[in-house]
Parts: sequence; structure tokens; C-alpha cells
Amino acid sequence: MESWFIIITIMTFPIAALIKVILNVFFQPKQQIRLPPSPVNIPIIRHLIWLRKTITELEPIISSFHKSLGPIITLHIGLRPTIIITDHSLAHKALVQNSAVFADRPQAFATVSIGSSLYGSTWRILRRNLMSNLLNSSRFKSYSQVRKWSLDILLNRLESQRKSGDQKLPVCIMVKDMFQYTMFSLLVFMCFGDKLDEEQIKEIQRVENLVLVNIDRFELNFWPRLGKILFRKQWSEFLQIEKDREDILLPLIRARKKMKEEGENKTVNKDDDDDEYVLSYADTLLDLQLPDEKRKLTEKEILILCEEFVNAGSDSTAAALHWIMANLVKDPIIQEKLFMEIKSVVPNGEEEVKEDDLQKIPYLKAVVLEALRRHPPVHFVLPHTLRQDVVLDDKYFIPKNVDVNFMVADMGRDPKVWEDPMAFKPERFVGGREVIDISGSKKISMMPFGAGRRICPAGHGFALLHLEYFVANLVWKFEWKLGTDGDDVDLSETLEFISEMKNPLQAHICPRIK
Repeated sequence: MESWFIIITIMTFPIAALIKVILNVFFQPKQQIRLPPSPVNIPIIRHLIWLRKTITELEPIISSFHKSLGPIITLHIGLRPTIIITDHSLAHKALVQNSAVFADRPQAFATVSIGSSLYGSTWRILRRNLMSNLLNSSRFKSYSQVRKWSLDILLNRLESQRKSGDQKLPVCIMVKDMFQYTMFSLLVFMCFGDKLDEEQIKEIQRVENLVLVNIDRFELNFWPRLGKILFRKQWSEFLQIEKDREDILLPLIRARKKMKEEGENKTVNKDDDDDEYVLSYADTLLDLQLPDEKRKLTEKEILILCEEFVNAGSDSTAAALHWIMANLVKDPIIQEKLFMEIKSVVPNGEEEVKEDDLQKIPYLKAVVLEALRRHPPVHFVLPHTLRQDVVLDDKYFIPKNVDVNFMVADMGRDPKVWEDPMAFKPERFVGGREVIDISGSKKISMMPFGAGRRICPAGHGFALLHLEYFVANLVWKFEWKLGTDGDDVDLSETLEFISEMKNPLQAHICPRIK
């Protein structure tokens, strides 16, 4: 039956493409002729070519189009065009100067979540709730013990791995999974207010990874009633994963709800006598009212928001930490300079670099910013769509309801803006040089967290704090060296949901003698 559906679909594409061409010829408004330039578009063939490409394969192709066609191009993917912008100035005019116009999401993305909600009152109240309850500066301190707990998890695992070898043959440690588990543990605690055990955390990780890995297979919204019949196997797998997610996460949400109802002022985990109440993200969602519908969030909507919080915050931060440590291993001079600056601030013999120390270590922030410029966690933002027609720079017409995206990585590596852009040089951000505003409010030179009204709410504050805190303590605790085989660090990228190292870092670590 699936084969018949594929045959019917393939037969439908030429008919749909032909109808679209006819409509464009006879009924296209004159102003749409001014769409940004496009590569040669052969209906059907071009569409099939795009479908066969992965994101990693598409990115250099799109970059080559920009080199030949200019800073803004139109790609004909699917039934409506997608406009891609790579120019810093045009990105600023779109996302900042016309922020309200570019703030919407495609209808197909619409869910009750901060990233995907349509621009409106629901999105505003969800974002305001996150910003005011978890991400404002006054809340940072309340999670300091949570960060210390997750740091101890990471350091203990690294130390355990290091000691598993011997002096003659030091262990070469694969750190990727450790970074991911640590950040995931941190965000799970912040989300549900509980120190879950390793088995619980890994089970949540397992289910969430299944969702991400199979997301393309589970795109069943296209003719959903027919899809449930034709793709019964995929539908059955999808329902099983949904059940697993609910079985694991809903009890955590219900536990917080029960605590709230009973008025307890303790964490769910009562093993530690000094545990104090920590406001969790789930807590803030329980009484939240959706303004348009005048109702509270359903359990399923709270679950989706919690997943968004955990996945978005953990995967991107873990990947950024991975890139930073890889560059510090690759360049021991930068690593030693960072260590010496930390040493000038942290008292000798102190086991931990405290959060209050971070602002006194400017080179640390420079290392983190340079990594975000050179290796942004995402190379494209989530698609934007327009609420009305716009003309950018007095010459590029962008009609409403088209998808618009921005080449984040290319902006951070533009040789017109950055000298020797492929080199890792933290000094760009220190020594009286121009201060880079990564929020992009004044101008956009790099946008690792997006820009404008849809900028990642956790990026500028929490993500930078987490990266600085973990990098400082990893460098303070250990000296990071190349593996025993002597191979250099491979900084090749692979792009899936986020930008990862194609060949994950393997490092030899030695305790610092302080």
C-alpha cells in the first residue's frame, strides 16, 4: 500500500507543478516579479533534487547560489518559495527594524510552544512566563546549586575515566556523551525541580532522541486520515513513542502539581536534608492562562513546553561546549592563556571557579563568543514568515506568507566583516576592540541565537552563563591535551538539528597542580 501511495504522490507532483506554472504565468501579481533572484528553477526536477539532499549537503549549495546571485535569494522548495538571507545588514533590517512583520512562524509549525507558536498573545505570554520566572538575572542565583550539582557529575565522570587507565597508557576520553548527559541533567532539574537518578535521566534522553531521530519519518500531518491508513507501521511506532514520553514525563509534571496543591515547600527528592525549594519551569506552567482561549494549559501542552525547554537548552549548549573544548585542545596556547587568567582571579587551592568570578575573566567570555561565532549551534534559524508584504533595502520584494530564513554560520564567517574568519581567535573580542552585541539590536555581526523578537530567550543569558561556568571549571581542574595517537583535532562539521563535530573530540586530561 505504501508503494501505491508513493506512485500516486510522484504522479501528483508534475500535475501540481504544471498547475502552479500556469497560475504563475496568468495570475501572478506584477509586484512578485521583483522577488529576490533565484537559481534556474525546473519544476519537479528541482523539487526532487532538494528532497534528496540532507541539510549538510544543502548548505554549501545555497552558499554557492549566494555567491553568484547576491545576498538574498529565492529557492523554490515545495508549493511556495523560500527566501534565504545571508547579508548582515539585510538581516538587521528584517529581524530588528521590521521585527513585528518578520515575527510569525509558518502555519505548519504552529504548536503551543515558544519556538513554534504563531506571533500573538499565546506566544507573548509563554515567552514572558519563561523570561520573568526562569531567565531573569535575579533568578540566576537560585540555580547555582543546580549548576554545581551538574558540574560535579561531569568532573566525577571525567576523573573516573582518567583513572581507568595507567601511567604508561593514559586513557583517551570521549567527552561528547558526558557533555550531553551533564547538560541534559541540568535542564531536567530546572524543568522539573528534582534531582532524578541516572536511570531516569537516561530514559528521558532515550525517548527524546527517538523523537528527534525519527522526526522526518513521523511527518504524518500530510493528509493525516489517509496517512494513518497507508503508513500504519510508522503510525504505530509514533503512538508508542508518544506513550513512552507521556509515561515518563507526565508523572513528573503531576508530582509538581501535587506539591503545589499541598503547599509543600520542599523538593520532590527528600534524600538531601539541605535541599531547598527550587522553582521549576513546570511549576510556572501549571496556572498559566492562555489569553485567547481563557483556559489553562493541558497536560499535553505542558509536556511539549517542558520538552522544548530541555531539548533546546541542553543539545545546543552541550554542542557549543564540545566545540570550545576541541579548540582549546587544538590550541594549547589559548588554553594556557585562559588558565592563567583564571588563576589570577581564583585563589590558589580553590576547587571551584565560582559564578561570581566569571565576570572578572574577560578572556573566558572572549573564548566562548569566538566559539559561537566560528561554530554556531545552528546554521539556520527556525523559519520566519511575514504578516504583510515588505520591500527590503528599497529593492527586494518579499511577499507575505513566504518562508524566510537566515544563514547564521555564513554571517559569522563573512570575510567582509571578520578578518581571517575560519581561524579561532578569541582576541577579536578583547583588547579594546569593538564590542559585539550578539543580540543584534544595534547591528548584526553574528547571530548564534537569532535576532529580533524571535531571538532565543535562553541564549544570551543562561547559555552564556552555563558555557562560561563549565569551561572555566574544566580548564581549572584539568589540562586538556591531544590524544595519545597524536592526531590533530578534526574540526569538520556535520549538521543535523544542531552543528556537531563530525569526529567527536578525544582528549587526554591531566589534573592541574595548583
